Formats: sequence, C-alpha cells, structure tokens
Amino acid sequence: MTNNLLLIIAAFFLSVVCGFVSIPIIMNFCKEKNIYDIPNSRKMHKTAIPRLGGIAFLPSMFLAFLGTVFAYAYSSVNEQEVTLSLWSLYFFVSLVLIYGVGLVDDLIGLNAKTKFLFQIMAAVLMPAAGLYYNNMYGFLGIHEVPYAIGAPLTVFLIVFITNSINLIDGIDGLAAGLSFIALGGFLVCFMAEGMWLYGILIAGLMGVLVPFCYFNLFGDPEKNRKIFMGDSGSLTLGFILGFLAVKYSMDNPNVMFWRPDCLLLSYTFLIVPTFDVVRVSAIRFKHHTPAFKADKNHFHHKLLRAGLTQHQALIALLLLALFFIGLNLTLNGVLSSTLIVVCDIVAWVLVHQVVNAFIRKRGEQVFKFNVNP
Repeated sequence: MTNNLLLIIAAFFLSVVCGFVSIPIIMNFCKEKNIYDIPNSRKMHKTAIPRLGGIAFLPSMFLAFLGTVFAYAYSSVNEQEVTLSLWSLYFFVSLVLIYGVGLVDDLIGLNAKTKFLFQIMAAVLMPAAGLYYNNMYGFLGIHEVPYAIGAPLTVFLIVFITNSINLIDGIDGLAAGLSFIALGGFLVCFMAEGMWLYGILIAGLMGVLVPFCYFNLFGDPEKNRKIFMGDSGSLTLGFILGFLAVKYSMDNPNVMFWRPDCLLLSYTFLIVPTFDVVRVSAIRFKHHTPAFKADKNHFHHKLLRAGLTQHQALIALLLLALFFIGLNLTLNGVLSSTLIVVCDIVAWVLVHQVVNAFIRKRGEQVFKFNVNP
C-alpha cells in the first residue's frame, strides 16, 4: 500500500509540473493567435481572456498516468486490476471524443445541440462496454436494475453530469474547485477499494487543476497570465466525473466488495453542480424560456447579486459542497439513502431562500432572463 500511495503522490506532482509548464505556453499561443474569450453581458470578466486552459488537462493527466504506471507495474498489483485498466480503453476513447469536441468548440464554436449529440455518442460507449448503473441500493425502494433500464439511465446521467460541470463554469475557479473536491472524494473511495490505477488517473487530473487555478484565480490579464479552461476543460472534467460516478456505483463483485453506500457517495460528491442545473432547468421551464439559452440564474450569479465578490462566491460554494459531503457522511447509516437525499433537497432550498432574502434586501431581482449569448 505504501508504494501505491507514493505512486499516486508522484502522479499528482508530475501533473502539477506539466500544468505549470504547459499552461503558460498555451497562454502565449492564445495571444499569438488572438484566441480570447470576449466579454459580454452574460459573462463576469471585463477584459478578453485566453480560453484554452483546458487543453492542458488531458495531456497532463495522461503523462502523469503513463509516467507512474511503469513503476506501478513493479508494485503489488493483482491481475484483475491490470485487466480492468485494459478494459477502460472504452473510457479513453470516449474521453478523447469529448476532449476533441470541447477543443473544436473553443477554437471555432459549436452549437449546443451538436455538442449534446457528441456527448451522447461518447456516453453510449460506457454501457456498450458493460459499464452501467445496475443497482440503486435501495434508493426509492429500488435495488437491482436491468440492462434495458440501466444503460439509458447511465447515458443520461453521464451527459447530465458532464453538462453540470460545463454550465457551472461561470466564475473563476468554480468548476475546477468543485471538480477538485469531487475528484478527491473519488480518489479516497477508489483507494479504499484497492483500485490504485484509477487512483493514479484521478491524482493526475487533480494535479493539473492546481496550476490552472493559480493562473485562473491570481493571474494578471494585463500580463497575459490569466486563463479560462473553456469547454475543452469543463467537458473533460464533467465526463471523467460522470464515468467515475458510474464506475464506483456499479455493483460488480469481481471488482469491489459490496458497498451499499457507493451510489450515495458518488451522488454526494456532485451535489452542488447537479442540483444547480436541475434548479436552473426548472426555472427556465417554469418561465417558458429556451433550455439552451444562457441566463444569470445559476447559484454563483445569485451570490454575486447578494453582494459577494467572485472569490467570496467561490469560497461559499466550495464550503457548501464540503457541507453536503459532511452532512451525508454523518447521516449515512443513520437514515436511508432516500431520506438523505430529501434532507439534501431541504437544505438546498433553505440556502437558496436565505440568499434570495439578501438579494431582495439589496433591491436586486432574484431571477434574470433575456441575456444575450
């Protein structure tokens, strides 16, 4: 175990180094090619910022993974894990597809429906490879799930999680910060199951988020040292998190011991981005606004209208994500998963009511629509 832990730490720091080397190169490339995210009425920034930071994510993760996997081959690993790493070829093919779609969107632009179609295509490969939600572990009284239901459910949830991370990427550090917390949770879970190859992969992705956040949060745009992740980053993060959620939740005795709380934990790590998308979608449906039309009704927009700065809103949402993790870990084993989800929803609604009260007190509107794209 000690050797495996050292490999995970090595993958993390190797990815950090890759990020600090590659991201400045990307920023210089964006300046040379005039590739910027241009401000408009919907966006928070006031100056043009390079938007290709997410390009560094996948290469850094792969380099960190490959740089340690050879050493991993000499550590104590059972044959089962090696087989699973080869089986995960389907995941890598899907991931490269998602990464490519995000990159094309960042460079020349794609409409929402086209990106949605490619996301479905990538997600379909997961149940085609035999990875799907096959057990709800008693949530809503449901246990075993047949393939005919679990396969489309898996595609839907992977696409949903992918878009949740993509859509919440509205202020500096938010998508990266929430993803870092979720990845950290999955890292602990996979390590606990002895699935060290996945731990190395996750650590490799977490590492590159450190230099990205450094430049994204503290970089000086006047010196061309600030960057956004773009869709190549947010879609990549979202798809990986969706894959990990399914992977950890699937009941497969050949891979992991029976864990009745694995679905609950996977859901818990992603509460803030997924709940926010559900809430925004419900608001758009209620007010008869187009589902793909951008607005300013995400939680971070509301926190800004309540008087918080971008960095304060970021901290508040990261703390909220940690709060839900602490709450659900505390309630796990005390209440059923169904009741825990009910508690989460009640807590989420109460938090929004408090924020709405502050917004009204400032004379601001709780909801904002008709924002130009």
